[in-house]
Amino acid sequence: MARTKTLKARITHLEMTTPPGKPVSMPLGARLAMMRVNSIPLHFYRYLYEQVGRPHHWALRRDCSDAALAEAVHGSTTEIEVLYVDGAPAGFFELDLSRLAGEVEILYFGLMPDFQGRGLARFFLSGAVAAAWAHDPDKVTIHTNTLDSPRALQLYQKMGFAAVSWSEEEVEPWS
Repeated sequence: MARTKTLKARITHLEMTTPPGKPVSMPLGARLAMMRVNSIPLHFYRYLYEQVGRPHHWALRRDCSDAALAEAVHGSTTEIEVLYVDGAPAGFFELDLSRLAGEVEILYFGLMPDFQGRGLARFFLSGAVAAAWAHDPDKVTIHTNTLDSPRALQLYQKMGFAAVSWSEEEVEPWS
């Protein structure tokens, strides 16, 4: 059996230590809604995770058992919101609240490929940042890597995140 070639990812660790000013306005045109999902059905989470994460080879939750996934996404330290565009799911973000009061991590953030390039990312990220700061942490963190959208790092920095460290990891490609 041939071993799958791994991909090398350079990870940029970013943080925001003060809340931003006013939120980004909702883009005109499409009808948008951001909705928090309490007790997300696992099949829906897997759908969102694959649609958003497959192009970027997200790995953490790719092969989780139902029990492990339920523990992770239904826990009291996890908050998930879904962006809908004209009624269709377009992306999601997931907050990790396990290090409160010191930190809230935006663990996952992204849009499905069909909804990228439509001016939604700044608005949606602004919502994720506001949701994180609503828990009154000392800082909000997020990570991106060279397998993510080439515009992700620039967007995070424009929104007020500052790079604080870098690391590298080997990632199994999504088959």
